[in-house]
Amino acid sequence: MTAVQTSAEQSGVTTGQDQYPAGAQVVVRDEEWLVRSSMPTEDDGTRIEVVGVSEFVRDQEAVFFSGLDRIELLDPRETALVMDDSPNYRRSRLFLEAVLRRTALPQSERRLALADSFLMDPLPYQRRPAELALSGANLRPRLLIADVVGLGKTLEIGLTLAELIRRGRGERILVVTPQHVLEQFQHELWTRFAIPLVRLDSVGIERIQREIPAGRNPFTSFKRVIVSIDTLKNTDQYQHHLEQIRWDAVVIDESHNLINRGSLRNQLARTLAPRTDALILASATPHNGDAKSFAELIGLLDPVAIRDPESYRAADIEHLFIRRTKISPEVREQMKGQWADRGPSHSVHCPATPAEEKIFEELAAVWLPGEGGTSVSSVPLFPYTLLKSFLSSHAALRATVSARIKTLEKKDDPQGTAAELAALHRLSELAADLTEADSAKFAALVRQLREEIGVGPGSDERVVVFSERVQTLEWLADVLPAALGFKGRAARDCVRIMHGGLSDEQQMACVEEFGLADTPVRVLVTGDVASEGVNLHRQCHQLVHYDVPWSLIRIEQRNGRIDRYGQARPPEFRALILTSQVEGAKDDTVVAERLLKREDQAHRSLGTAEAVTGLYRAEAEEKSLIQDLLRGRTVDESLDARRSGADGEDAGLDDFLADFFGPVGEEAPPADPTESTGSTPTPGTESSGGRAAASPVLPRLFDSTAHFLDDALREVYPDARERLELDRDQQSGLLSFRPPTELVHRLKALPSDYLREQRLRERMLVTFNRRLAEHSLQRARESSTSSWPEISLLTDLHPVVEWLTDKVLVGMGRQEAPMITANVAEPIYLVQGVYSNKLGRPTVVKWMGVTWLEAAPRRPAEGLVDDDMVSLLRRCGVGPTMANPLRYREPGPLRADLPHVLDTAEAFLNTHRDAWDEPLREPIEQYKRRLGTWRQPTLAGERTKERLADLADSLLTTGRPLLRVLAVLVPDPDRGDGDEGPPLVSLTAPAASPSRF
Repeated sequence: MTAVQTSAEQSGVTTGQDQYPAGAQVVVRDEEWLVRSSMPTEDDGTRIEVVGVSEFVRDQEAVFFSGLDRIELLDPRETALVMDDSPNYRRSRLFLEAVLRRTALPQSERRLALADSFLMDPLPYQRRPAELALSGANLRPRLLIADVVGLGKTLEIGLTLAELIRRGRGERILVVTPQHVLEQFQHELWTRFAIPLVRLDSVGIERIQREIPAGRNPFTSFKRVIVSIDTLKNTDQYQHHLEQIRWDAVVIDESHNLINRGSLRNQLARTLAPRTDALILASATPHNGDAKSFAELIGLLDPVAIRDPESYRAADIEHLFIRRTKISPEVREQMKGQWADRGPSHSVHCPATPAEEKIFEELAAVWLPGEGGTSVSSVPLFPYTLLKSFLSSHAALRATVSARIKTLEKKDDPQGTAAELAALHRLSELAADLTEADSAKFAALVRQLREEIGVGPGSDERVVVFSERVQTLEWLADVLPAALGFKGRAARDCVRIMHGGLSDEQQMACVEEFGLADTPVRVLVTGDVASEGVNLHRQCHQLVHYDVPWSLIRIEQRNGRIDRYGQARPPEFRALILTSQVEGAKDDTVVAERLLKREDQAHRSLGTAEAVTGLYRAEAEEKSLIQDLLRGRTVDESLDARRSGADGEDAGLDDFLADFFGPVGEEAPPADPTESTGSTPTPGTESSGGRAAASPVLPRLFDSTAHFLDDALREVYPDARERLELDRDQQSGLLSFRPPTELVHRLKALPSDYLREQRLRERMLVTFNRRLAEHSLQRARESSTSSWPEISLLTDLHPVVEWLTDKVLVGMGRQEAPMITANVAEPIYLVQGVYSNKLGRPTVVKWMGVTWLEAAPRRPAEGLVDDDMVSLLRRCGVGPTMANPLRYREPGPLRADLPHVLDTAEAFLNTHRDAWDEPLREPIEQYKRRLGTWRQPTLAGERTKERLADLADSLLTTGRPLLRVLAVLVPDPDRGDGDEGPPLVSLTAPAASPSRF
């Protein structure tokens, strides 16, 4: 394989910047390595990540520094030209294709390259975050994805990460999520995109720390990891480890939790943001109603986007922020048939039992008296805490009363608390002997589950039941199975409980069991820990609010667990509404029922309910509502007052927030025919052979990854049937084989549960058939043994494809390029030219055909260049049907022309460099002008400004191009000018449109 010499070595001039492009082969410590990525350092030269290709280091990963090791990038002028004796020049074609695949797409390529190749529906709205991240509108790929609940933010993140990986900007990835969605997120990125993330939950980190030397940074053991934000934020040790790592991409899910300055989550975000190139924040509720807090969140993405954190416009951040609702025009049109419309929210009235009416009487008389009355409590909000506990369950009421009694008994003012203590003891006595027989809501729940929904022995129907109170959840989990008719072991297995007090492993196990079709779980009783980010719609379309949160946002978040993209059946919602005949009683009709109706109205008219109050936080909504209730307002008066700014303090805030939560990112940009992402096949339309058309963004010799893999297997493993125990089902496209040792080594990056449960070290099942892969994924959801599918979809990012690509690359010897007898009139050299920036990332990549014509009596020597190598190869007849005549040519004269060829290629690149660089240079210059007007009064601010200015400069193209000789097309020595056959291709012909030098 031809390696690339540094610019300094090519010119004899020291540039101070060594460059090692991804895909180049280098020699370090007398072993051969393949460059994966490179990054300059301050003290040790260039840091390069490599994978071994020679016998003793094959597939071993390593990191070298040019200041510490001699890293040999060989002069392309010394390329050895060799013949290829494989049938149809298969080895050469595979080698060229492998180089194309392993070369990172340049920064100048803004279009999506891989969008059509994954296990996801072709919905353009889900592509737009990736398009925005790559658009160049921002200095780096950084954005906040704020689509409302259920639109598929995980898929949008996965596609964005995939495109970054293809550009060489996604080698090191860190995903940070709430603990209960770790496995769900990990599962989606692998099964949909073939992006493996190693889960470092509390158990995973402990396991790694047992396996690595003491004090070793656990985040250096794996390049792509997913970890709980709760795990990271609570330990200073992890903070230290994170400060030592630079990431290519960081994803932080539920990022609204980062806003509070000084919190551990905020400190974590401020640690990660400057230590990553790409930063993706995701939240369906990204605003807390405070302009400065939201500005701080945006500042993590781009510190200079907002000049005044108290006054800014949507236009200031439109390059960093995208938000759509289910009724946004592009979503509504594209979602037809993919997401069943939700049904109404049913209020199930539950007339209070006599025992419950006594408690209503006590609350109305003593704690929440009507107009002119005085509450027994000295804390104005506490009576509503009591009321909400009671409206949840007698178990929750008992817990609240007991906790308050203990608090008051510790105080030094017995006289001041005597009346409240006495009232609390009366409530305690009233609630002491209550059971499920005294609960109107419980009776209604059992009736709804059994008679209306159909939950019970012998039924597959599932339902999720929400409650705010842990005591209610525990009580329901204890008494519900028997009430539903389950007995014995079935009674133990039919109900699962989930709340924030469980470990991350326990929470993930609950979600997984509920999502697998043939597990015995029928009811999930859960707190609002499951209201953010958790997918519960796979086997469920029924949800019951046992108690209703006093927040529109929380109601919408709960409903969004089953009302989301991919829901096949219309989601149904029920809320248990406890009613009372006691005069003045504040039962569920006063608050809960009104909130349910307002949430449903807002969802249908606006697509989301979170902007109704203008508060944007569930806790703030509830607190504001209770304060208004204390003032004597109704629920509707409270909501309308907040929205209209009638309280004065919020009058100017609504208009400001409307800019962000209305039209930002809703409308898709006008279609640009020059930026097509290629064909968009409907999922499953690819044949069993996977022959979908390749994206025009990617230069390819093979018309599909499936064809490439087929030929690569024949070349690398001609005895694959015996050696790999390869078995191929021609009808379905299923490939089954035993992975060799070097592939098993790579598989360590896959999720450990997936490796173990599917026994991948022993046998792998893969396919290009999307329908088969989707069916396997669906079958896994219907299994009680594993949620991981046994068959994985082969994409360009899949470890199997990457492994075979690397095997093909090293099939050529060190510093070798093949000679291919083709339909050409004179030798045409295939040359790759790469311009890079100071970070070692390619800014421009050109694939050229170059001819050097010796001087003739009437013509000076000249070079010609065609910069469309793939099209040139097709015109020259290079393809799977070409013949290999096995006629060898003396390489000496061809090698003698290499210096002229490389000079011609470099001259061509230099001539067009400014034009190619312009699309990159203009956004960077705009950013630098904006940075110049950004004034910071603090030293830290000035240092940030200097850092960003240096970053902007580092993104510009620098130095001379790096050149690689890939192959030489040579004329058939036995073909005469008069022989029959297709016309010989020559760069001197007008059809080639060559550039002359």
